[in-house]
Amino acid sequence: MVPQQLSVYTRYEIKVREQQESLRNQRKLQVGTGVRAEKIRTYNYKDNRVTDHRLKMNFELTSFLSGDIETAVQGCAAMEQKELLEEMAESVGWTAT
Repeated sequence: MVPQQLSVYTRYEIKVREQQESLRNQRKLQVGTGVRAEKIRTYNYKDNRVTDHRLKMNFELTSFLSGDIETAVQGCAAMEQKELLEEMAESVGWTAT
């Protein structure tokens, strides 16, 4: 009986380690490396401009800082949705023609 329990416990430990490793890898992908090339936004006060590098869009700095960010938020949501759909299509082997 003891070897069987040990086997169950060992399998459980292996499964937990795999899940932790998977979570760690997902977090690393989200955080990035901190390299300058990964910048998200540039705030240019001189030209009254905010550039979102992910969306490749510019916004007026004063309105952006006062909370008018709906366009940027919608753009980010659309970009994320597109990426998720592409990942889903890739996982099922579908290719666009």
